[in-house]
Amino acid sequence: MPILNRLEEARGLDGVSDKLQAAVTAAVRPQRLRDLLHGTWLGHPLHPVLVQVPVGAFVSTAILDLLPGARKAATTLLATGTAAAVPALAAGWVDWSQLTPERRRVGLVHAGANAVALGLYTASLLARLSGRTARGKALGFAGLTVAGLGAYLGGHLAYAQAAGTNQAAPDLARLPAEWTEVCSLASVPERRTVVRLVGDVPVLIYRIGDRVSALVERCGHETGPLGEGEVTGEGWNACVVCPWHGSTFRLSDGAVVHGPAANNQPMIPVRVVAGRIEIRQP
Repeated sequence: MPILNRLEEARGLDGVSDKLQAAVTAAVRPQRLRDLLHGTWLGHPLHPVLVQVPVGAFVSTAILDLLPGARKAATTLLATGTAAAVPALAAGWVDWSQLTPERRRVGLVHAGANAVALGLYTASLLARLSGRTARGKALGFAGLTVAGLGAYLGGHLAYAQAAGTNQAAPDLARLPAEWTEVCSLASVPERRTVVRLVGDVPVLIYRIGDRVSALVERCGHETGPLGEGEVTGEGWNACVVCPWHGSTFRLSDGAVVHGPAANNQPMIPVRVVAGRIEIRQP
């Protein structure tokens, strides 16, 4: 939609966005906490998992508000959704802080809409607890309307702008279906990463002796160049650190060790035949 395109290009939001990004980064410094909120331990972004509880509770509250005799159940669900929104917001802000500028612009409005919706739901809960049921229902429906706008923007982030998706995965489909020679084993230095192009797909290769691993070279988080990243650790426990945002992947199996990436880096089948390294699609 044109309005969303304009929002992506709204550089006027960057001043606020940059300050908020710095504030979130400063507030959530421990790597273990960041990994927890990114969902690195889960192998999947945590934010979309956490939002299921408040969304379900708020929609159910609206349905119960249309039915007679459901006041107490609606209030209980509303309180549950309001409480569950807090960790969902925290995970969302941490993910947002590691996005590119055009995604952060949309994400900023997405977060703003959700903040307004949560404020309306909180006011609705307080009104219900004080006996002003009609006012509470009206505020609840207003909250659902604003939350719907926030959800629409969240869908645009995920599906139109690919925020939170593994952006390296499509490269696998562009690799040859049959075993294809990449380079000689001798041309790959041991315990260091090298990048070789297979067609137009950069492949990250790592070897120790005759054993070789191959990963998609573009980082799954924001397509950062893993070939320029530092190799840390020893042997087959060694990892490569993305130079853009610090996502860390084990070279032996692509497992994500530290975020902001929440998915493993795609591995590529590899073999050595007569001193030549060959790869193919999984």
